[in-house]
Amino acid sequence: MKPTDIADPQYFHKVVDCQWACPAHTPVPEYIRRIAAGDYTGAYLINWKSNVFPGILGRTCDRPCEPACRRGRVEDEPVAICRLKRVAADYKSDVSAYMPGPVAKTNGKRIACIGAGPASLTVARDLAPLGYEVTVFDSEKQAGGFMRSQIPKFRLPDSVIDEEIGFVLNTGVTFRSGHRIDSMKRLLAEGYDAIFVGTGAPRGRDLDLPGRQEAAANIHIGIDWLASVAFGHITAIGRRVIVLGGGNTAMDCCRSSRRLGGEDVKVIVRSGFEEMKASPWEKEDAMHEGIPILNFMVPKTFEHENGRLTGMTFEKVRAVYDDKGRRSLVPTGEPDEFVACDDVLVAVGQENAFPWIEKDAGIAFDRWGLPVLGEKTFQSTLPHVFFGGDAAFGPKNIIWAVAHGHDAAISIDAYCRGADVADRPPPLMNLISQKMGIHEWSYDNAIVTDERFRVPLVANEVALRDIRKEVELGFDPKLGFAEAQRCLNCDVQTVFEAKLCIECDACVDICPMDCITFTADGEEEDLRTRLQAPARNLEQDLYVQDGLKTGRVMVKDEDVCLHCGMCAERCPTGAWDMQKSIIEMVHAGEACRSRA
Repeated sequence: MKPTDIADPQYFHKVVDCQWACPAHTPVPEYIRRIAAGDYTGAYLINWKSNVFPGILGRTCDRPCEPACRRGRVEDEPVAICRLKRVAADYKSDVSAYMPGPVAKTNGKRIACIGAGPASLTVARDLAPLGYEVTVFDSEKQAGGFMRSQIPKFRLPDSVIDEEIGFVLNTGVTFRSGHRIDSMKRLLAEGYDAIFVGTGAPRGRDLDLPGRQEAAANIHIGIDWLASVAFGHITAIGRRVIVLGGGNTAMDCCRSSRRLGGEDVKVIVRSGFEEMKASPWEKEDAMHEGIPILNFMVPKTFEHENGRLTGMTFEKVRAVYDDKGRRSLVPTGEPDEFVACDDVLVAVGQENAFPWIEKDAGIAFDRWGLPVLGEKTFQSTLPHVFFGGDAAFGPKNIIWAVAHGHDAAISIDAYCRGADVADRPPPLMNLISQKMGIHEWSYDNAIVTDERFRVPLVANEVALRDIRKEVELGFDPKLGFAEAQRCLNCDVQTVFEAKLCIECDACVDICPMDCITFTADGEEEDLRTRLQAPARNLEQDLYVQDGLKTGRVMVKDEDVCLHCGMCAERCPTGAWDMQKSIIEMVHAGEACRSRA
């Protein structure tokens, strides 16, 4: 194998699994260390630079970082990365002095952002400090998009939304509230230098079943119903409620129903429990509040009497898999099941809707109704129009919308300067030794054995009486510190220098994970089988260095390394060192412009 090039910024980025998995590439270990040190403000600002909405995401993120967490490979559960983000937001000091304000002089370029959700707000946050005149349009009175209208207040209080959106709008962004864009061609005629579309996926899917029209008064589209609840237009629901769907919107619908008078609330899903799209913790929260989830039931009809909904009939099915692992649902042959109800909430998915973009506006759409875009640039077939968030590739979540916003802002900045939109700047990377002495390091490398700490909750009897009462109390500083100590500091790397090695095998002997091997070189497939412990995870690289006096190579399996530093402490010659890999994603601005 070729020696590993650790100067490649992608190499150690991939080793820091949590940061690699985060769509916005937040430097997770760095901000967790700040929390452990009590520097909540520093931890918040690290988050803010990457993900823009630390307090919001600390409550609502879909947590793609956590399944990647190295702690989850040696224990049952990963570090509570998401909830630690909230710790930084809850206990930070006043950060307004650190936030960018309006620039003294603009560059004369005008940008329109359609929709005031997370993607548009990220574009605005990145571009306004560069001198762009950014105008954000939204049909609602307040900015926030689906963060404000679709996420219940018992999960995300308005005060958190107001603060973090305020940081964006205070950069000099013009917010045109209550202004619905109903014609792309009219907006194009206003002469904006670039337009960003961040309108989300605003249309909830319906179910065209017998009885749908007759019982329409008590059948509600989930996302529309949640918005009506958020803005106070709906304050009650029937005693018996069926929620159709297995995603996070369904979980928000059923939990909201419990707070608005629903005593008998059921979630009914076509798929199996494990196949539901809802996050595991969202399902857990719903069941904690006494809401059963019924699986493998396919809706057939809405039952009604004289226009009044009385219930639904379901066909019972089971999952059958073919030899390629593809699933199909087949009837079990059991009798159909009738479930009585007073209201039904339909939360079976969301779709993009662009009725306001005229067919002859120059923007192409694919057969699924999604805009045809550059995969990395988010540029449409009309060169100065860009898309992001759910409007670009369909429904995902807030952190993906933020990532799209960062990438779109780079493209918009390049387009307005006449640079190559497809030229994406690589991340900035540096390695810094953490050595302070022979056996001392500038970070805490003790490996604690604590299991994941649970976030305290408000008691059900209190939470279910008030739809605006936040359920999760969050970690206090003591619990936050304890959870932060579970982090394995994956960004502090074991760096090997072959010319200093005397091949004494002390590092091999002391390694608790048997991840270091000195062996003859060979092809990767063969080499993986000859290590101290076979390296079976092909998604993680092998760290290989040659130049040893015996002609052997040093091989370390990055998949199971704990970054404990014991190899570096034991090495008598200093061939091993612990070096922090600083990986910083480049956003729109000077780092991009230096490449033009």
